[in-house]
Amino acid sequence: MTLWQGILLGLVQGLTEFLPVSSSGHLRVLEVVTGVRAPGVFVEVALHVATLAAVLVVYGRRLVQLLAGAIRGQPAELRLLGLLALATAPAGVIGVLFHRQVEEAATSLVYIGLAFIVTGFMNWSTRGRSGVKREPSVPVAAGIGGAQAVAAVVRGISRSGSTVCAALWGGLDPVAAAEFSFLLSIPVIGGAALVEGRHAGVNIASVGAVPLAVSFALAFVAGLWSIRFLVALLKRGRFYEFAPYNWAIGVLTIAYALWHG
Repeated sequence: MTLWQGILLGLVQGLTEFLPVSSSGHLRVLEVVTGVRAPGVFVEVALHVATLAAVLVVYGRRLVQLLAGAIRGQPAELRLLGLLALATAPAGVIGVLFHRQVEEAATSLVYIGLAFIVTGFMNWSTRGRSGVKREPSVPVAAGIGGAQAVAAVVRGISRSGSTVCAALWGGLDPVAAAEFSFLLSIPVIGGAALVEGRHAGVNIASVGAVPLAVSFALAFVAGLWSIRFLVALLKRGRFYEFAPYNWAIGVLTIAYALWHG
């Protein structure tokens, strides 16, 4: 892996993992347009770990409070853990049982471009929505889990976008919607790293220690920035402003695919 490949992969992974724009879609477009892709499973796992670390930095204290409260048997923390488990289940089942099929799911740029556009309409649909609930009900948590499962199998549908949208549609306060979505990402990203990690051959010399370190650092820093940027937009009720970007990248992706046959 060259240094510029490491820079591109780290930035794209860190930014698109958490912004409502679809990391799987962007990485596929990057691969087709530039020829840059993660050179082996080990690099993919390392980038997943970097983005997971970013979530833990931002939400680590909340996670510790949640787990400590659950261990002490506090009802509120036990309920929230149960809701997170419920929302994690659909994507978890898909990830464990159908990992290879998900990886091989439609990679056509036209298909991905259309999914980008759908993500844009999802994001736009949150315009004017501002709930007051601090946590989802059981049906809303199930709906968030279903939205996450759809994003797991459709390249171009954003995981963070679909879960935040479902949370906002379910009446959650924007900050609570972000917190639930990012807490939900911890088992999903960690699980993906474990599933991929079973097949990862650790050969840093063949990848290049410096490009790998740069890619990891950029994914981590970009992940931190994107989480905080997204939460700030949610607080101001401007989550829908991602929609024009989704539509633009969708149209450009389709145009590129048609132009190049």
